[in-house]
Amino acid sequence: MELTGRLVDPAELRHSPAGVPIARGLLEHESTQSEAGEAGAERSIRFRVGLSAAGSPLAETLQALGVGDPVRVAGHMRRSRQRTPETDPIIISVSRLERLTETE
Repeated sequence: MELTGRLVDPAELRHSPAGVPIARGLLEHESTQSEAGEAGAERSIRFRVGLSAAGSPLAETLQALGVGDPVRVAGHMRRSRQRTPETDPIIISVSRLERLTETE
């Protein structure tokens, strides 16, 4: 899956017991989507989802981003073992991360 949004929490970097860098952050997505079956009906969508990036250079790249930076992430969804009140129990395990410009 692929998703765009803004980083709303600074990513924290830690290392696994095997020494693999792992960064966790929080992404907020906001868009307008057309409802299926209703011509012209649009809905505003806004949600937050956790991000997890493991390995170098992905973890360091996520950790280096600033709050408010626009990004595009690709990866797969998985159940989080660390639930917070701000996110659902689903997070995106990042396989690709791209910092966007304000116009993208």
